[in-house]
Amino acid sequence: MKKSLIFVAVALAFAQAGTAQNGSPALTHSAAPAEPAAIPLYGKDTPGSASTEIWGRMGPRNFMVRNVTRPTLTPFFPKPGKSNGAAVIVAPGGAFMGLAITHEGWDVARALADRGITAFVLKYRLIQTPADDAEAGKFMGQMLMKEIGTPMDGALLKQSFAPADARAAIAMVRSSSAKWKIDPNRVGIIGFSAGAMTSRRVAIDAPAAERPNFVGYIYGPQDAEAVPADAPPLFNAIALNDNLFPNKGFAITQAWLAAKRPVEVHGYQTGDHGFGLGAPGTTNTGMLGQFVAWLDMQGFLKPKAAK
Repeated sequence: MKKSLIFVAVALAFAQAGTAQNGSPALTHSAAPAEPAAIPLYGKDTPGSASTEIWGRMGPRNFMVRNVTRPTLTPFFPKPGKSNGAAVIVAPGGAFMGLAITHEGWDVARALADRGITAFVLKYRLIQTPADDAEAGKFMGQMLMKEIGTPMDGALLKQSFAPADARAAIAMVRSSSAKWKIDPNRVGIIGFSAGAMTSRRVAIDAPAAERPNFVGYIYGPQDAEAVPADAPPLFNAIALNDNLFPNKGFAITQAWLAAKRPVEVHGYQTGDHGFGLGAPGTTNTGMLGQFVAWLDMQGFLKPKAAK
């Protein structure tokens, strides 16, 4: 199995045995890690149960999870006195059937908090898969094959609760902004792969008042669609040799430009799909720093002057 598909179709790895063809370790079962800071996304009305979750690890530290039915939001705060008042919701990927929650969630949130940004990892509800690993692998392989070539309007996204959970996360962060000492007008989202598609849907489909103030769109499909005239600013990053979303140019960037909305695009020479905070030896290791520099350029890392 290619490295890109290990990270995108994370749950498929639950059905793998031995070692992947590229030398990456197969995913092994794991007890669920402690998540003491996780906040039920809908309060007392939060659906589901943590008991449905099936956890594993890719290598010694990268946790992955499938069958999430109980959505949560986990905050990562900057060190005291270091917060700049901005907040970012982090949406990991995993083909809407799993979450690469360390690689594209907790690691990203910690890196943002180190830069003074309060970050929140969104563990959103997933399409349910068979409990048996082999049956789950077969199910997810069949689902993914149907999606190839139609990533923006495919069945996986339509079946997903991810956009609804992302909207709820934005609402929760804004409603708790005083408690968490963040600016409710500087709340954005950064998503990876399926998380990027989730971010895009919230940026375009949600009512204006419920949209994020900015969007990080990391290795999402580049297909075009109509962009509203008041869409939030977009930071778009992808490797040009992305195995899951082969290079079609940057049509979604052009759509943002056509709507006269702020947009920046980074097309890295290499890195494939699922590079997270960066593949060693490639320029995409600078992605998060570029995202933060872009936020600063947009004025999101400092309080807005009162009118």
